[in-house]
Amino acid sequence: MEQVGVNSLVVALLTASFTGMVMVLQTGVQLARFQSENMTPGIASLALLREIAPVLTSLAIAARVGAAITAEIGTMKVTEQLDALESMGTDPVQYLVVPRLVAAMVMLPLLTILTDLVGILGGCLVGVTKLGITFHYYLDITFQCVKIEDFMSGVLKTVVFGAIIAIIGCYTGFTSKGGAEGVGVATTRSVVASFILILVSDYFLTEILLKVI
Repeated sequence: MEQVGVNSLVVALLTASFTGMVMVLQTGVQLARFQSENMTPGIASLALLREIAPVLTSLAIAARVGAAITAEIGTMKVTEQLDALESMGTDPVQYLVVPRLVAAMVMLPLLTILTDLVGILGGCLVGVTKLGITFHYYLDITFQCVKIEDFMSGVLKTVVFGAIIAIIGCYTGFTSKGGAEGVGVATTRSVVASFILILVSDYFLTEILLKVI
């Protein structure tokens, strides 16, 4: 859990803060063309909570943690440490996969909650300093537009994204072969597969959650 959560905190928060800033800046400038810039806080916060923060946080964790999982298990595979575990009567899946799966499914939603908060605050900073929106007005419009369902939608997605990252990372690690070069190839394959599956599953999860929540 430390690897997925604490060690990934800086990357996730930096990603969220600047994403929130860019979202508000772009949204504010474009809405100003239609004299609707007063809706900037609500629109930017909705997009951030429902889509941007969960997906970008998951992609960042996939690149960092998913690659690390594959490299670690892949190295154990090519150095026959997995065979050693089996010879001692230890189930490699129970010993290596389950803890990583649980950690990813628990810590990624918690990280996303923090990135939601930091992203909104980053957007608020730009709204106040660049767009002339007052702090109280920004928060007032945000709370008017954003409902608990919007927040929960993004957090629930990351439970699935966490499972994808852990399962893909472990699978590519277990199936790696060919020494150090093979581990490198497996690591790249793990990150690419995680990215694609996160983006594809995001569409279907969005479609389901819009009907359910």
